[in-house]
Amino acid sequence: MTGQLLRLGRIAAYVALTLPLMLVQAALLAMHSRWARRLPVAYHRICCRILGIELEIHGSPSEHRPTLVVANHSSYLDITVLAATVEGGFVSKAEVARWPLFGWLAKLQGTVFVERANRVGAARQRDEIRQRLDEGDNLILFPEGTSSDGIHLLPFKSALFAAADDERVFVQPVSVVYQRLDGIPLGRFHRPFFTWYGDMTMGPHVWKALRLGQLTVVIQFHEPVTLKQLGSRKALAEHCRRVIADGMASALAGRLEVGASERDLTALAAQ
Repeated sequence: MTGQLLRLGRIAAYVALTLPLMLVQAALLAMHSRWARRLPVAYHRICCRILGIELEIHGSPSEHRPTLVVANHSSYLDITVLAATVEGGFVSKAEVARWPLFGWLAKLQGTVFVERANRVGAARQRDEIRQRLDEGDNLILFPEGTSSDGIHLLPFKSALFAAADDERVFVQPVSVVYQRLDGIPLGRFHRPFFTWYGDMTMGPHVWKALRLGQLTVVIQFHEPVTLKQLGSRKALAEHCRRVIADGMASALAGRLEVGASERDLTALAAQ
């Protein structure tokens, strides 16, 4: 019964927060207000608290603008935990735009939608990402192209890394690991309650996750690099994959020192 009340309370709080702020964000975008970039960060931080997610931060988000943030992808929760720490939009598969509610939220956050299987439109999509970066927007990219089990990292697709060919654009690898539930390390049994991959159906998965306790997510911000430093988009993609894989392995093995908590996010945002 306690789990059921927790689930219902989280849903009610999420809806009560989200619906009014969608209207506020739409108005900010229409006015081209700078707060249209900042509101999503505050919104997602509150969402983390509602959903029982504690963020453990290692390193700092890049101070350079624009930055292309490159992260591993294992859950729809990645959107909330990354958006709570990075001021920027996402690069997402086109089908997300058609999802009820979440598709609208993605559009309000300035998501760039791409058809990953459309080779003909690849250049246009790359150019759209490059244009957003040229405008000074940070973007968050999941180069695996789909979500994984949170333990194994899939190959990175390098095509969209070409959008970072401007020397002003920095690329920052970020490792995201779902590490603990109520302070206890997640094992292979509990990890699929939060990671979403393969043929899992979203509705039942979300319904089950909402009744669970406090989830600790470890986010590691690694050293930013540039495409010029690495020499090619493929070398850049491989570098990011190697750095992220090492970060995931360290977090999964519990070899990281305790980093900043969610309470320190305000200080990070002020940098």
